[in-house]
Amino acid sequence: MAVDALCSPLGPPACEKDAKALQFIEEMTRSADAVQARVLAEILSRNSETEYLRRYNLAGATDRETFKSKIPMVTYEDLEPIIQRIANGDRSPILSAHPISEFLTSSGTSAGERKLMPTIREELDRRQLLYSLLMPVMNLYMPGLDKGKGLYFLFVKSETKTPGGLLARPVLTSYYKSDHFKTRAFDPYNVYTSPNEAILCPDSFQSMYSQMLCGLYERQQVLRLGAIFASGLLRAIRFLQLNWRELAHDIRTGTLNLKISDSDIRSCMARVLRPDMELADFIESECSKDNWERIITRVWPNTKYLEVIVTGAMAQYIPTLDYYSGGLPKVCTMYASSECYFGLNLNPMCKPSEVSYTIMPNMAYFEFLPHDPNSPSAGSDKLVDLVDVEVGKEYELVITTYAGLCRYRVGDILRVTGFHNSAPQFHFVRRKNVLLSIDSDKTDEAELQSAVENASKLLNTFNTTVVEYTSYADTKTIPGHYVIYWELLVKDPTNSPTKEVLEQCCLAMEESLNSVYRQGRVECNSIGALEIRVVKNGTFEELMDYAISRGASINQYKVPRCVNFTPIMELLDSRVLSNHFSQSLPHWTPERRR
Repeated sequence: MAVDALCSPLGPPACEKDAKALQFIEEMTRSADAVQARVLAEILSRNSETEYLRRYNLAGATDRETFKSKIPMVTYEDLEPIIQRIANGDRSPILSAHPISEFLTSSGTSAGERKLMPTIREELDRRQLLYSLLMPVMNLYMPGLDKGKGLYFLFVKSETKTPGGLLARPVLTSYYKSDHFKTRAFDPYNVYTSPNEAILCPDSFQSMYSQMLCGLYERQQVLRLGAIFASGLLRAIRFLQLNWRELAHDIRTGTLNLKISDSDIRSCMARVLRPDMELADFIESECSKDNWERIITRVWPNTKYLEVIVTGAMAQYIPTLDYYSGGLPKVCTMYASSECYFGLNLNPMCKPSEVSYTIMPNMAYFEFLPHDPNSPSAGSDKLVDLVDVEVGKEYELVITTYAGLCRYRVGDILRVTGFHNSAPQFHFVRRKNVLLSIDSDKTDEAELQSAVENASKLLNTFNTTVVEYTSYADTKTIPGHYVIYWELLVKDPTNSPTKEVLEQCCLAMEESLNSVYRQGRVECNSIGALEIRVVKNGTFEELMDYAISRGASINQYKVPRCVNFTPIMELLDSRVLSNHFSQSLPHWTPERRR
């Protein structure tokens, strides 16, 4: 069995099922180009009579050359009118010959709202296939995972219906609510402490509370802790800090907090709850201490690793995770988005800074747009095939999917780090144009500028203007929050803006940010209140002087709209005159599509 490239020198696969999964990875990556040609031919053949492909006169051609010569690269904005027709109820084969089963809501935004990504029913099978490859790889590096359980904090989010009656919801909500997840076969290597009922509860407090309670009852069984994003795991730790007394009470008495009103949760928790004085005493003893360093390994002593995404914007949470876990390994297993699932990490125990994902060529047809990090506007418009990318170079990912997206720019910037067989491996660099991110939110420069402009209107009656601003995502607080530095020009010192007005400016900025941000603030509690720090006059001149002293050109210097370089942040913080926080929650309700 040809799995040597994966398992050596780590030992054999954990079981026959794992051996088959590893063999599949080897077969796909050895013949990556042939698989890509087959995938494209399947997509074009199947969708040949769709309105979109007929528009470009492919005449039934399924080869790469014809495809590349006739089909243009597109963005979401290019496709939005078509997608809106489908959302409004047009059931004709517009993008896909197979019926669009639902829309997956992307955390990338368009005009302040989530993008709607069309999908078809069989994509669930394709996503399930990628999930099935994760543990066979992990078992090569971490034996014995069948001897315990995983404490994973997993949640569903709000879903809506489009005017045409199709569901619109995040990709993970779609997966957790599917039979693929709810009726999954028992796998001793992949057992969760959280019952399905807790994961599927739409109330984030009730879901988190019951998942934490189950995790505490089974604390000796827990071998791995996880959440989707690093921010989610830290939110769970913060939840424990705020609610350990109630959790300990429930464990001591064998009863369930009355705040948990969901009938499905109460029913399933009745099978879990039991009085346990010793466990309750332990939780009270550990959680009442002021020092929460290594709290994860203190409460869950057998934890071998944390499974969280710590690449891209999530890398900012690594120091805090190290503090709470005592430096446990942080494992990133896969790379996926609402548009498509892409690949997996074949070296899951590597350092976060070294994480690379191997693209699985059977998931979609992949192309890559060369990207010059030193001159983002430059670069070739000629797309490169999967097997032809070059190590060390950066590319923007472009996909063609079975659901009908053709040469679609995902917006992810990737750097090639190597190859596994003939399939390239990529390090995720960043989302294109994203300035600020705490959780699944993504705020770009234009959106931040608009938010500052809208908020600064409240200063007009005080004859005050915002001279300059910059920002950063503060992840030292849990949940993290946006910090905006403002330098103000107050033209009449006897009528300067009041504390209350500046707090209203914070809220006005939040109201101007996209629905993903506002959902994180209101429904998910994954983002804290926005903060404005007013700095002394002349601060931004000092910032420019500092940049020039480090070699920046005075002619080309621009104020950075986001900062993360420690000396610059220390300079800004040393000039702060006052801090102001949003005192209310911004407006948010699940989006209704017109």
